[in-house]
Amino acid sequence: MLKKGTHILDAILNHYYPKPKNKLGQARRLVELRLIMSKLLVDALVVFIGILSAGFGLRGFLMPNGFLDGGATGISLLISQLTGTKLSLLLLLVNLPFILLGYNLLGRQFAVKTALAIIGLAICVYFIPYPQITNDKLLVAVFGGFFLGAGIGLSVRGGAVIDGTEVLAIAMSRRSGLTIGDIILIVNIVIFSSAAWFLSIETALYAMLTYLSASKTVDFILEGIEEYTAVTIISLKWEKIGNMIKQKLGRGYTVYSGEKGVGRSGEKEYEMKILYSIVTRLEVSKLKLEIEKIDPNAFVVMSSVKDMKGGMIKKRRLK
Repeated sequence: MLKKGTHILDAILNHYYPKPKNKLGQARRLVELRLIMSKLLVDALVVFIGILSAGFGLRGFLMPNGFLDGGATGISLLISQLTGTKLSLLLLLVNLPFILLGYNLLGRQFAVKTALAIIGLAICVYFIPYPQITNDKLLVAVFGGFFLGAGIGLSVRGGAVIDGTEVLAIAMSRRSGLTIGDIILIVNIVIFSSAAWFLSIETALYAMLTYLSASKTVDFILEGIEEYTAVTIISLKWEKIGNMIKQKLGRGYTVYSGEKGVGRSGEKEYEMKILYSIVTRLEVSKLKLEIEKIDPNAFVVMSSVKDMKGGMIKKRRLK
């Protein structure tokens, strides 16, 4: 049985990463596979911790006190209070369209990670008996939002999301003049207004406070990364990295002519090319992995982007 499983794993690896004939290519393939497996394990651990944190925020603070949040989680909490449906089931149903949307926008790997993360959160909320921490409304709003936001932020760091509203915002921003932040704000205004209408104004106000606490925590976990991230890459293998950005991420890039000073190995000054590109924060993890596979010594600088206009901001459709 173990031998059969090994053959299946080898077949999968050979399908996605064909085994080269020469020894140098085989050694490079082995290094890449180790790098990918290591990255997947780290991402899985980060997402798992995020799921536990979000589950704690929901079961330990928000659910026992009838509190709401923004986004898809807020929609699920609101429907659960109005209909009595299990929150774990609603988390799956509400986020399902966002998973499908993420598959079309950000690729299969992101969709699979997100689906597993949301399923994990639903299982966590249903089975783990978190203790109720407090009944104080202010503490519930602040710390419930904090743990939920920490879970969302950690999941994004792992390359997945446990709240699909951001995927919807990315899709709508590409078809309108609104930013991702504007769309998320509009969605949450609808949620909080519905909470005020169906439940009470006080519930809606505490939901706003919970959302503010969660959103600030997400920003803190992501180290202030905004919707888009500017990436500057200095590497002797700039052509391969540029092709990777175009083919695997579907993004455009700009090439600058520069001059290298004294580097780590004491190189003399010489002319070289510098790449500049814009990616979403959900693509940063994949970009860093692909760059490391091509050139582990590449010098990469990332900075948050507040606003953009013109250029090829929208993602190209890969053929």
